[in-house]
Amino acid sequence: MTLDETDERILKNLMMDARQSARQLALKLGMSTVTVLSRIKKLEKEKIIKGYTAIIDHEKIGYSLTAIIEVIAKNDKIVGVEEEISKFENVCGVYDITGSTDTIVVAKFKERNELSKFVKGLASITNVENTITHVVLNTAKEDFRLT
Repeated sequence: MTLDETDERILKNLMMDARQSARQLALKLGMSTVTVLSRIKKLEKEKIIKGYTAIIDHEKIGYSLTAIIEVIAKNDKIVGVEEEISKFENVCGVYDITGSTDTIVVAKFKERNELSKFVKGLASITNVENTITHVVLNTAKEDFRLT
């Protein structure tokens, strides 16, 4: 599916405030509510819109540790390893990347012992050869909305 300018405008507005009603969005964009609703339904059907969520300040709810973990998999087992890692509760992102590392994992934790247990759990996954853990000291920006 190719997106036109109207679809992109709808998506940008929903990324900034997914709680606004279709009527509010239609007024803002200068189009009918029916048009906005039908476009949103189409974007949902095509899985361009996967869901709706709140953007939370993780530190304010106790997740003060962010870890970026490099994972090197054995042989050609990267996809299976990534699928397994994706099941962990603390994981925010799993990225299949280029370079000397196979996968980057971004995860959040409340305490160091949770991070320690997590990293040891990663190392015990079948076909994980090695991990390198980086702890984030400060977050300058963390917002995956394209604006």
